[in-house]
Amino acid sequence: MKYSWVALLIILMTCLSCSSDAQQPNYKTKYIVAQDGSGDFKTIQETINACKAFPDERIVIYIKPGIYKEKIEVHSQHTRITFRGENAETTIITFDDYSGKGDINTFTSYTAKILGNDFIAENITFENSSGPVGQAVALHVEADRSVFKSCRFLGNQDTIYTGGESRQYFVNCYIEGTTDFIFGAATAVFESCSIYSKKNSYITAASTTQGKSFGYVFFSCTLTASAEATKVYLGRPWRNFAKTVFLNCNLGAHILPEGWHNWSKPEAEQTVYYGEYNSTGSGANPSARVAWSHQLTEQERSTYSVEKILAGNDQWKP
Repeated sequence: MKYSWVALLIILMTCLSCSSDAQQPNYKTKYIVAQDGSGDFKTIQETINACKAFPDERIVIYIKPGIYKEKIEVHSQHTRITFRGENAETTIITFDDYSGKGDINTFTSYTAKILGNDFIAENITFENSSGPVGQAVALHVEADRSVFKSCRFLGNQDTIYTGGESRQYFVNCYIEGTTDFIFGAATAVFESCSIYSKKNSYITAASTTQGKSFGYVFFSCTLTASAEATKVYLGRPWRNFAKTVFLNCNLGAHILPEGWHNWSKPEAEQTVYYGEYNSTGSGANPSARVAWSHQLTEQERSTYSVEKILAGNDQWKP
């Protein structure tokens, strides 16, 4: 009888050990990219390709300082990936495609294309270095529940394309460009970001889908410009149901008094939703804004929070 209890104990311990092992992922969850060969790979794309498809546990790719001249894609099956740099000033992903270069168009001109859901980037610069040559995307993101923290986005026209029916969160980021340099249909929140206009043009070109509650929402952002940019619009509608709202933002003197443009589509004035709440700075001029824009009341302002805007049906909390 004594030996039966010993055998039972051994079996029980073996099962517990197996159960513990089963909880550990059987795939690599941390990678290092380093151009000097000291990491797992020298290029970012090689690292992405090595990641497990649809992992249960997040995979973190540590990107060592360097200028990575790569055109990269985080594929749709590569979900739950994090790019983590040490400093956005020294960790740079750059490429120089643009619309009209060979068979490249706006949507294939990207430096980085993010399709895998639950993507996170921290302390990374995404740059399109082609210069002022037309549409040239630095970041093309269609991944749902994507987050960008303390990142920089450098380009000219069409710097960031926020695609599809996705939800995106940008916090403490720097974004620069010339024309429509934040554009697309996604629901996107920009919190405590610096938005820099490089010439007279438009900051946003939302194409919000009809029926969506939110499009672009800017919380506590600072809008500045180069010396040559003195006449800049907050936005114009790429599609006629565009929604863009600035809340508690500091607007530089480069923002035109009228604030918004209808893209020569008078009918869009009846369907877009462009609004502000508590704008400050030299560019804040509520009495001069176009009549079809909105200055939000306290009650209307209360409907806007990061949590409400990005929750969706799955109650996502970035």
